[in-house]
Amino acid sequence: MMDIFLNSFLLSVVLVGIHAYFGREIVKRGIIFTDIAVAQFSGVGLALSLLLFHGEHLYLFSLIFSLLASLLIAFSQRIKEYTEAFIGLLYALGFSSVVLILSFSPFGMEELKKITASDILFVQREEVFKTAIIYFVIGLLLYFRRRLKEFFQELSFFVLFSLTLASSVKLVGVLVVFSLLVAPALASLLLGRGLIFAWAFGTLLNLLAIGISFKLDLPTGYSMAFLQSLVAILLFLGKLALVAKNTLPSQDR
Repeated sequence: MMDIFLNSFLLSVVLVGIHAYFGREIVKRGIIFTDIAVAQFSGVGLALSLLLFHGEHLYLFSLIFSLLASLLIAFSQRIKEYTEAFIGLLYALGFSSVVLILSFSPFGMEELKKITASDILFVQREEVFKTAIIYFVIGLLLYFRRRLKEFFQELSFFVLFSLTLASSVKLVGVLVVFSLLVAPALASLLLGRGLIFAWAFGTLLNLLAIGISFKLDLPTGYSMAFLQSLVAILLFLGKLALVAKNTLPSQDR
């Protein structure tokens, strides 16, 4: 029993750390759909691997499609006025593609659920350590990319983003990845805190979600996405109420 929770905890720490960094960058740039569009294209690769090769080459297919989406989004930044619409349509294309691909599989609905949000309770320790090593290397590359010229900085950001999502979507699914990218990042920015806060915030919520899902026999992945999203939304609404209060005319207060 303790191994289950320990592995889940370690995976949460690993996942939230790298995703909080990318999430803060994406939120600051105002291209939120990037997270879920790239994650969903990674899911297209997973779906094709499941259909054509019975689950072999999962990472390779996931990486190819997430790289494709990331490169398209990177180049779309040249027309900033319509970028968000383009990225939103990429997400719609990715999601519909996954559903259509898996409709040819006899276990399509079950596979679709796993691609959307899977259960981390039974992740193996070896998988956690392997993921940690991949993310550590990506973290180093993120640090050194700042020495590149501006265009290559941007391009390398999206390439490393793709590498990260290709690993994480395979582990926890598209919806969980999106919530881990956005919720801790948004919470830290709303509260004026940094990356370490986002990391701790996301990890704590993941642990609560894991405990609740285990106690109530709920799907762990969906529990994580629900709790991360709920708390971040409540923080946003609280900030909104505070701003509204502070901007009221003095006679109305």
